[in-house]
Amino acid sequence: MTEVLFYHLQGQKLEGVITPLLEKSLDRGWKVVVQGTSEERIDALDAHLWTFSDDGFLPHGTWREPEAAAQPVLLTLDDSNPNAATVRFLIEGAALPADAEAYARIVLVFNGDDDEAVAAARVHWADCKAKGFAATYWQPDEQGRWVKKA
Repeated sequence: MTEVLFYHLQGQKLEGVITPLLEKSLDRGWKVVVQGTSEERIDALDAHLWTFSDDGFLPHGTWREPEAAAQPVLLTLDDSNPNAATVRFLIEGAALPADAEAYARIVLVFNGDDDEAVAAARVHWADCKAKGFAATYWQPDEQGRWVKKA
């Protein structure tokens, strides 16, 4: 059964939240695809993943590269899955893919400071529940740790 995790960003930047989540996914041996809706956001995330740490980087590529299928983390704009990922991250309002049930885990990250993003996340939540997915909702506490709220 597909597990869908909703991460509600509050006063946080996407890059600060998604990077450790991607690292944990790779530590578990999972291949990941990250789907956004704008080239600008994907390009910014691509640059961030190369430079966020002084002593390393997060191995990844974009859909534009000929070796996209070999990437452990693939950044894309569409709902394809060329690297055979078992985990899909949806950012900046990307919709659930038509083949959502093919993933072990989907992580939907949304901006809690944006009313439209919150409304869209609620629609996705209802859709996930209707499809029988195991949906959980995560929100940061006062110390910035993720707490399961539902």
